[in-house]
Amino acid sequence: MKYFLILTFFLSSLTILGQNKTSGEVPKIIYKYKKYQKFDFEDLVIEGETGSPGDLSIIPRYQRKFKNKLPYRKNFNAEIRKSIERIR
Repeated sequence: MKYFLILTFFLSSLTILGQNKTSGEVPKIIYKYKKYQKFDFEDLVIEGETGSPGDLSIIPRYQRKFKNKLPYRKNFNAEIRKSIERIR
């Protein structure tokens, strides 16, 4: 029984592998694509509801004002004079 199964498997594999070998050449497949496609939007009907979101979609937020950590100065004349002296 064991030899019979092996022989059956061997013969079936030969027949499966032996198919499509009669011609010897692979057929060439040529793909042809459309050069252009026309869309007719006049016949197109779109159904649905249009609406705008309500007031609930915009959430007001508190804008925080930060304190300036740099000291406030009316003028920077002394620093300007020092920088000019460094250039000379």
